[in-house]
Amino acid sequence: MGFICSFHSSACLYTILFLLVCASWLGPQLALAKHRGITRRYKFEVRMQNVTRLCQTKSIVTINGQFPGPRIIAREGDSLEIKVVNHVKYNVTIHWHGIRQLRSGWADGPAYITQCPIQPGQSYVYKYTIKGQRGTLFWHAHISWLRATLYGPLVILPKRGVPYPFPHPFKEVPIVFGEWWKADTEAVINQAMKTGSAPNLSDAFTINGLPGPLYSCSVKDTFKLKVKPGKTYLLRLVNAALNNELFFSIANHTLTVVEADAIYTKPFKANTILITPGQTTNVLLRAKRHHPNALFLMAARPYATGPATFDNTTTAAILEYAHHDPSRKPKATKLPLIKPKLPFFNDTSFAAKFTNKLRSLANSKFPANVPKKIDRHFFFTVGLGLLPCSKNQNCSGPNNTMVGAAINNISFVQPKTALLQAHFLRQSNGVYTSNFPTKPPTRFNYTGTPPTNIMLNKGTRLMSLPYNTNVELLLQDTSIIGAESHPLHLHGFNFFVVGQGFGNFDSKKDPAKFNLVDPIERNTVGVPSGGWVAIRFRADNPGVWFMHCHLEVHTSWGLKMAWIVQDGKKKHQKLPPPPADLPKC
Repeated sequence: MGFICSFHSSACLYTILFLLVCASWLGPQLALAKHRGITRRYKFEVRMQNVTRLCQTKSIVTINGQFPGPRIIAREGDSLEIKVVNHVKYNVTIHWHGIRQLRSGWADGPAYITQCPIQPGQSYVYKYTIKGQRGTLFWHAHISWLRATLYGPLVILPKRGVPYPFPHPFKEVPIVFGEWWKADTEAVINQAMKTGSAPNLSDAFTINGLPGPLYSCSVKDTFKLKVKPGKTYLLRLVNAALNNELFFSIANHTLTVVEADAIYTKPFKANTILITPGQTTNVLLRAKRHHPNALFLMAARPYATGPATFDNTTTAAILEYAHHDPSRKPKATKLPLIKPKLPFFNDTSFAAKFTNKLRSLANSKFPANVPKKIDRHFFFTVGLGLLPCSKNQNCSGPNNTMVGAAINNISFVQPKTALLQAHFLRQSNGVYTSNFPTKPPTRFNYTGTPPTNIMLNKGTRLMSLPYNTNVELLLQDTSIIGAESHPLHLHGFNFFVVGQGFGNFDSKKDPAKFNLVDPIERNTVGVPSGGWVAIRFRADNPGVWFMHCHLEVHTSWGLKMAWIVQDGKKKHQKLPPPPADLPKC
């Protein structure tokens, strides 16, 4: 029975008005409820697990006995609560790489930066909300070299009912690159730091934890991706390797790049992808329309620019086509295996061309809010140098020195307590100073002949910024010991890559070429070997935020620093107090 009344009745008019008011109030509330996030809870048990690779079994640190670790899936707007329980002998922290952590810096994860580590037998619940982000990120340990085996994908889906800005894929597949040592990686880095020599190289790279058929004893340890002809697949690429940037290609297939570091990009086609440690890239793979009667190698190997030796091996997976008719048995004939052609290991020209193709969508739905009016300009050199060894050390460098790494000639000294806690409690005395240099101590031909004195200074020096400061940061590689590409990761922020080039940055000519319209927005950027990159970001997230090279060996050597972003004046611009279960040092 329908609703019937006379418009001449005042009671009826009041009823209609009441219903209209209710509809106007409830409509937006229902729409909001549709998009309101939920709380997702995970439990990470840190345990040792025996794993066999390259015909050798060793005990590794894992989450829940899995290698790689479990996949976290959430939607934009969701809150995550991840309880990490430490059952191993090592101190542990977990970093949620690329998550903005807006006003939740206590959950960011880098040891002695935002928290003291979770000690053996202890636990900590990481709590944060995913605000304004969707795409592929990942999580990993953030203490010593434990991330060699402690890592996994973090997939953020769009809000329910919100489509991708590209064709919806038939299936989504994480492809996580890693690095494998036969030796215990903690022993590897401890020995290197003790002797002052470079750490031993890895023995293999992996795809989803498996080395693949190009390594001895590893044919069975090969990841296989089975696809259906004519279907489109979204490959979520993650470089979780410790010390190597990677080229990746699938034989006889073209990939379409649609996202980088959980930021949608203007789509472009590529036969080869360049991905540094700490970066993620989403690509569309369109399977051929008909069964090609062949297998295709999916291969990755290093992009290496520095003076040191590197693990010059290739990891591979296999792309295999399924038949249209599942009841039809394939012929017993062995299909040919087609291999891709990858760039030469030090092809800096390819690297520059690939990164220059990355552009933000910069449309009304996904704007590129590039800071235009800059409040603070910074010029940071990044590179290597020498550090003095202690008297009881016998280091391999000249005059008992070891290789170190630095930003603006400051090699970072890790504190014994968490910087964020010291900042929040106003107890910085003896922990850190806020006088990080805005430029290198001396000017020199950064990419030319290095100066005679290449000794570095040590310190726990931070840079402090008022809330909402618009920052332009110029990162300049140096040729000291050797020019090298450095993937720099900034915690707590995305930034816009407004310019890059080779040689020394020219402050008079280069800014005119900056892209302020649709630059790529990301959280990790490769400082070109023998070159520079310019980034911009707004310091709108109060807390202490780590910035470091994502080549783990360089982080160990000191190529890191931290930013303090002060509280704003309003309540929602201030860092809340620490959680009750925050680990103690």
